[in-house]
Amino acid sequence: MFAFDFEKNSHRRLNPLTGDWVLVSPGRTNRPWQGQIESVAPPTIPSYDPECYMCPGNKRVSGEINPQYGGTYIFRNDFGALQSEVPAFKQNDSGLLVAQSESGACRVVCFSPRHDLTLARMSAAEVRAVVDAWAEQYADLGSQKAINYVTIFENRGAAMGASNPHPHGQIWANASVPNEPSKEQSLLLDYKRKHDSCLLCEYVKIEFEKTERIVCENDSFISVVPYWAVWPFETLVLSKRHVGSMGQLQDAERNALADILRRTTTRYDNLFKASFPYSMGFHQAPTDGQTHEEWHFHAHYYPPLLRSATVRKFLVGYEMLASPQRDITPESAAARLREAGDNHYLAK
Repeated sequence: MFAFDFEKNSHRRLNPLTGDWVLVSPGRTNRPWQGQIESVAPPTIPSYDPECYMCPGNKRVSGEINPQYGGTYIFRNDFGALQSEVPAFKQNDSGLLVAQSESGACRVVCFSPRHDLTLARMSAAEVRAVVDAWAEQYADLGSQKAINYVTIFENRGAAMGASNPHPHGQIWANASVPNEPSKEQSLLLDYKRKHDSCLLCEYVKIEFEKTERIVCENDSFISVVPYWAVWPFETLVLSKRHVGSMGQLQDAERNALADILRRTTTRYDNLFKASFPYSMGFHQAPTDGQTHEEWHFHAHYYPPLLRSATVRKFLVGYEMLASPQRDITPESAAARLREAGDNHYLAK
């Protein structure tokens, strides 16, 4: 009987935040690639684009003119997926045709007036200003009686559906708790009731004991490729202290969050010498007026690049019809990200 080898043998891992399993198939990295190859030549991006609706002084589709802002700038999404005033509506036809109205708000956060920057290439002070803007928006929207969850996220790159390269993110605030944080809340609460401790606090302890999946860390945050990662170079950014939301972060912790985000995204760019595409989002406590001691503030990074800047990972076939699957073990992905380093490859 041979010994099991995580780097060679297929196996599945459980995601305790969602209850889903992921199939890990290390041997598939040796197969020849004949799938879609993306162009490697990135477009030249100017520091200011007169046609960009996010650049300072430019007109948006709504007709509003952006101010000549010098830092972060926030505006109501002109094409918001949620509206603040929606007629009350509920439908339940035999428990099969079920629907209800959903109100909320959508905002855009411009990280910088510079059209050609990314979080990875902004200064620590500039990223700290973005963190402050996110925290203020979480508090502002979360204080509204009709808002029970605030999702702060960034889609980076055309591969992730970002139609504009200007550095920006979005905030969608819902009357209900969306699917993914709802799954997490259920399992975080269940773990706390069973073990009288926080699921993610205990997970952070394990990662520090093992060390093999840690990408980088500072005094207040840790960036890891989670044990149950689905995407090739997926990372999970966790606060070391048990806090439920951005609003509970102290001044030094906000600086540390800015630092860990810059270092994580820099490693992404360094890995394939390209502006690395990803979807990133923060998961934090709902804003429904409850204490939610089970919640532990964290961020998910889901990047699609698989082997190079030209080969990407899509969820297809088995992954759509059965369960998620990955070819690179989280341990080897973390090692490659660690080796990518903190200094951005474009820095002079």
